[in-house]
Amino acid sequence: MVSVQLGSALSVDLVDTLGPAGTAWLRLTVGAVVFLAIARPPLRSIRRPDVPSLLALGVASALVTIAFLAAIERIPLGTAVAIEFLGPLTVAAVHSQHRRALVWTGVALVGVVLLNQPWHGDVDAAGVAFAGLAAVGWATYIVLTQRIGDRFSGLGGLSITVPVAAVTAAAFGIPQAAGHLSPQVLLAAAGLALLLPVLPYSLELLALRRMTHTAFGTLMALEPAIGLVLGLVVLHQRPSAVQLVGIVLVVLAGAAAQRGGLRHADRSGPDDAPSADVAVPFP
Repeated sequence: MVSVQLGSALSVDLVDTLGPAGTAWLRLTVGAVVFLAIARPPLRSIRRPDVPSLLALGVASALVTIAFLAAIERIPLGTAVAIEFLGPLTVAAVHSQHRRALVWTGVALVGVVLLNQPWHGDVDAAGVAFAGLAAVGWATYIVLTQRIGDRFSGLGGLSITVPVAAVTAAAFGIPQAAGHLSPQVLLAAAGLALLLPVLPYSLELLALRRMTHTAFGTLMALEPAIGLVLGLVVLHQRPSAVQLVGIVLVVLAGAAAQRGGLRHADRSGPDDAPSADVAVPFP
């Protein structure tokens, strides 16, 4: 989460130069090169039913990256993260064993309203819409990442899905970035690609092999707070008292939506996956 939000905060200047899609395309392209270098794509292990999930995860990764960068171009980082967090929060609530968990999605929505303070009349509708689109992409990403992590061992799945994401982002990113590329820009994009997608995508896949997506979504409740802190420290975006209350509501809603731990033991895990990846049932 720290890597994602630091990478997002440090991408703001690059977004000003290349645009959201151009920045996403460069970061995902560098990420694809890294994953192809460190993990051979398990092409022989792919079965026909795997193809839709692999393609969908690649497209979702591109979608959430472009949409989120477009959002932070228009609204504060902490606000964008809080809206985007509605995606994994909804996943956690819907898959909860208790239907009352859905109430916490409403609590988070109240927090988002406090963050945007629409009564002031200066809400950036496009920024909110892009953050909402990122929320949909993030929810899809979580569900599909767990499925791909279960199916392929190591980082093999990412060596397929991240290149798909890079190709998807290229359709929008190349026109935006054209004419703005320089050695300095390429170097900055390479560094940012390590913060996002390389490090967090790898860690998230490893985490989702061992956890339920409900537990994962619950722990992600910390992300809006991390985004708020890094927005303050890196971008000097100072929240108001009302916005702080909004962030607290979002974080509390995420933490309360679903408690969970390790996943049920699953004998149909990733190909050649070590037995240590099989977890005990969660409470």
